[in-house]
Amino acid sequence: MNRHKFWQAPLIIFLFALVFQTVLFSQRVGFSKDEMTRRREALMERLDEGLIVLFGECMPTPGGHFRQDNDFYYFTGIEDTGAIVIMTPKTNESFLFLPRQTSREMMVEGENLLKDEDAKEKTGFTEIYPVTYFDEFLARSARRYGLIFHVRLSPRDSVDNARWESMIFEGRKNRIHYNDQISLDNYRINKLKERYPVLALNDITPLIDEMRVIKSAEEMEVLRRNGKISAEGVKQAILATRPGVFEYQIEAAAMHVILNGGAKGAAYPPIVGSGPNSCIWHYDKNARKVEEGDLVLMDFGADLDYLCMDITRTWPVSGKFAPEQREVYEIVLAVQKACIEAYRPGVTSADVRKHVAEVMKKKGLDPKGLRGGIGHYVGMCVHDVGPRGVPLQEGMVFAIEPALYYPEKNFGIRIEDTVLITKDGCEVLTKDVPKELEEIESLMLRKE
Repeated sequence: MNRHKFWQAPLIIFLFALVFQTVLFSQRVGFSKDEMTRRREALMERLDEGLIVLFGECMPTPGGHFRQDNDFYYFTGIEDTGAIVIMTPKTNESFLFLPRQTSREMMVEGENLLKDEDAKEKTGFTEIYPVTYFDEFLARSARRYGLIFHVRLSPRDSVDNARWESMIFEGRKNRIHYNDQISLDNYRINKLKERYPVLALNDITPLIDEMRVIKSAEEMEVLRRNGKISAEGVKQAILATRPGVFEYQIEAAAMHVILNGGAKGAAYPPIVGSGPNSCIWHYDKNARKVEEGDLVLMDFGADLDYLCMDITRTWPVSGKFAPEQREVYEIVLAVQKACIEAYRPGVTSADVRKHVAEVMKKKGLDPKGLRGGIGHYVGMCVHDVGPRGVPLQEGMVFAIEPALYYPEKNFGIRIEDTVLITKDGCEVLTKDVPKELEEIESLMLRKE
């Protein structure tokens, strides 16, 4: 063989893969002005009077790209810092308030929408005001619109912490009395009570959560794209695995794909646990050197246009599952696939568990305590908002992640996919990353 052709072949394959990824993943989707306007109108339709008040993030995101408050972004699409929105259900209007910037702020951070003459047309807001007018606007408007402020009294969620998780972490923080200052959200609530004692404060969060749990057509398209780039990221992580690499190098292979695909970053700290680390649910140090005979458990997903993805795969470093690993893997996979088979509108957790039990009995597999069920919501937060214990509805998005852990044997196995509930079943958004035993072993052989 011509030696030049010999080295050119893998280079051509690499360049083709790079071009393929760039063409497939490189454009962000985002949301239209009409989508944001529709959301605000839908929220206002649920109320008769009062003012809806939502605050945006007031400071840059430490150590990362700026990410707006989820609830605020859901209704505005605005990423300027220090923003506030007021919606008036009586008149179906919405008003955006933004800080006036100094020349230095504009030089360092760029101009906000106050400097854009076409901002109202681009965003669909009735008016855009300096934030210094906010309190006067409230004072002028309260009696006209009704003496109620509809605000977020429940905890906020973030890209990787659900509302209930925010409460847990706040409780942990307050175990030390030197840390027990109130949150910024609670400070804002107290400030509104102090300045406007005659007004009632109602929690708008349940209405927001009802809307966020059902994904729109535009959200579904973003989620489908995210499913593809996140799946490709995990696939490349599998291909980067071999004895002697570090867990963080496996993470890097996946991160390259999603950043190249337009994601702001990971939806949560990537989990790459090899050997004993595969048994730590939220292990994120990713510092161990991978060894022959290990399993690697990777939990990973991208944050694309404020929508998250959640995937877990487990694979053998050597390229072949050991017999005991294979046996456990088959059980976890059977439970996960049975859950997905059962997902459709109207189904409850009890229905899913019944189906799982029937499938495992038919296959003659001991579930080893796994029962299946309905997983956690996925959306703007990887553990997204939504009511527990309700039947599935079209437009809901879930991650299902059965797992078995054996710390005494230094391996754990978890298999997770994100699924969209459709009219008559569900769509697996993360289907492009292999999970069948033979598929994983075949993929591992490709890296040789």
